[in-house]
Amino acid sequence: MFTSQTSSFQESIDVEERDDFDSEDISGYSQKSQLNCYYTIYLYQGTSLTLIDSSLPSEAEPELRTYISRRLSKGALLGGMGNIATVELSLPEESVGCYCCLLEQEHSPEQPDADGNGYVVCFMGGSEKGLNLFRLELDKYVQGLHSSLQAPELQNLETEVRPYLSRWYEESVMHIYRVAQLVQSNISFLLHAALSHTHVEVVNSDERTKGDVSRFIKAASLQGLSQQDTTAASLCKAISEEPQCDLVIDCSASPPTLLNTVSNRFCDDWNQAFLNAAERCNPFLLRQILENFKLKAIQDMNSLKRLVRQAEMSHYALFRCCQFLQGCGNGDVLLQNARVEHSDMPEACSIIAVLEEFLREQSQAQA
Repeated sequence: MFTSQTSSFQESIDVEERDDFDSEDISGYSQKSQLNCYYTIYLYQGTSLTLIDSSLPSEAEPELRTYISRRLSKGALLGGMGNIATVELSLPEESVGCYCCLLEQEHSPEQPDADGNGYVVCFMGGSEKGLNLFRLELDKYVQGLHSSLQAPELQNLETEVRPYLSRWYEESVMHIYRVAQLVQSNISFLLHAALSHTHVEVVNSDERTKGDVSRFIKAASLQGLSQQDTTAASLCKAISEEPQCDLVIDCSASPPTLLNTVSNRFCDDWNQAFLNAAERCNPFLLRQILENFKLKAIQDMNSLKRLVRQAEMSHYALFRCCQFLQGCGNGDVLLQNARVEHSDMPEACSIIAVLEEFLREQSQAQA
């Protein structure tokens, strides 16, 4: 049992060998430079596109405009919903991932039927696969443009719109990388805090760092992983009945000091994968590792649920529960969720109480 479980964990953590982020996204990365990235914004009226601003080379922009026009004619761009695809443009990379979003203008009382008017915003860089990992962040970032695009004739283009568009990569993609660089080998404490719903407080820091950490914790938690997955939903609601201390990140010194740290073997085992990706300056690989981390937690939760149901009828299944919790290294988090989820099931609660006592004894024996 432990052999197959270890193999499954290794498969989930070794994304570098299976995924193609190294080959298609890492070229151009270094400690001093980042991936080439571009933006373009068009005014969309009826069926025509008018260029407002772009960081693309002059020969590449008309190619993008042709592509966007084709997508619009097919109804492939829906208002407020980003679309990600691979585009081939006259760029050094030749083909890049392209995020496009149609921002429809708010209808005025004078023009209630002014359909089809708005702006098309495009972000280009990396690969389609890489940008897809940050779809939610990109959608949210584009929505932040709405207020700036209300200025008459975009008189704020140079002061607001262009600077905002220029920061899309730093603000929407690089936050996970910055947190990995900030905490380095202490990232396991953040992972555990995300899974166990422990509040994280950042002190003696600027607002950007606080925002980065908050977004990292949200990205590492299981909230919203799958709307259809009741396990994910229940794990999001799992809050320990015992009082918890906030995890504090004190940035008054470099590297920062972390207080009230708690981790487990499961989170510790993912440390090196995050460190390796951070050393390669590859935010796409970091995000893929984070997604695999969450998926493994969900798989283990499903396994425990199945074993708890079986243990209601079999003492041997109870023994297998103990073996599983001992082997997975994430028993504290899994039982926290199971206790909440089965709170109205007396038999299951009895089994979970036995399992919690088993983990306590194991922890005392290893102390």
